[in-house]
Amino acid sequence: MSFPAGWYDDPQDQTQQRYWDGGFWTDYRRPREGPPPYQGQFGQPAAGQPGGPQYGVPGQGAQQGQHGHGPGLGQPGMGREGYGPQQGYQPQQGFGYAPRVPATPDGQPLAGWWKRVLAKFLDGLLLFVLTMPFAGYFYWQAIKILADQMEYEFNRAANGDTTTPTMTELPPEVYKWLLPVAAISLVISFLYEYFFLTRKGATPGKMAVGISVRLRDVPGPPPGSAVAKRFGTDYAFQLLGWIPVVGTLFSFLGLINYLWPLWDDKKQALHDKVAATNVVIGSSQRH
Repeated sequence: MSFPAGWYDDPQDQTQQRYWDGGFWTDYRRPREGPPPYQGQFGQPAAGQPGGPQYGVPGQGAQQGQHGHGPGLGQPGMGREGYGPQQGYQPQQGFGYAPRVPATPDGQPLAGWWKRVLAKFLDGLLLFVLTMPFAGYFYWQAIKILADQMEYEFNRAANGDTTTPTMTELPPEVYKWLLPVAAISLVISFLYEYFFLTRKGATPGKMAVGISVRLRDVPGPPPGSAVAKRFGTDYAFQLLGWIPVVGTLFSFLGLINYLWPLWDDKKQALHDKVAATNVVIGSSQRH
């Protein structure tokens, strides 16, 4: 039996709760301020109480695992420290206290900014590899034009021409090659995000660092409409950044978008706010 992600009593400290991400114990903890430890089913003492299952008793966890009550000691699927939530353990929420870490309304911890940056970098590398077979020719043509422009400016300077260069923006002919690149990248990036987020709640980059995307108020992979809003807002800043003159402003707004979670109390980027999503620790599976 696989226990759903959520807050459970910490097996190492009965005064705290610890977040189980659906497969492993995380390092996120919060104080347990409520009723005494949950009493087991049918009036039996809870784990860790006199007369109930004891942590660290050889064989007891394994017995539970064999009967399908939860991951036991030494059983496949156990947490990083050798055990997961045991029989009789229930999420203890709603006692009127706030978690120590920023979380969604139902208590799933929010991902830190650096994990989001690393996931974005990994996804960018993978998308570059996927895009190059389709956009490589157009990239090469744009690079050739830029190289010719640089050679021209260098030769002019070498010949003693000290006049101010007239080219302050990209040569106009570059754009006829960059526009196909933008269109191809847009399509591939959208399909990539849409496929993985609607099915898994996480792209490969996010899976690699242990984070995922969900609606702020609803667990589980986000719906297609939310993914489209999230992607559209993010990519719009990138495309508008290519516009001559005003592109610098939109590029700055794009940077602000990525930095926004650093000071936002919900750790949402601007595209998260538009789509009402959060990036969280662990999977975005429904509890």
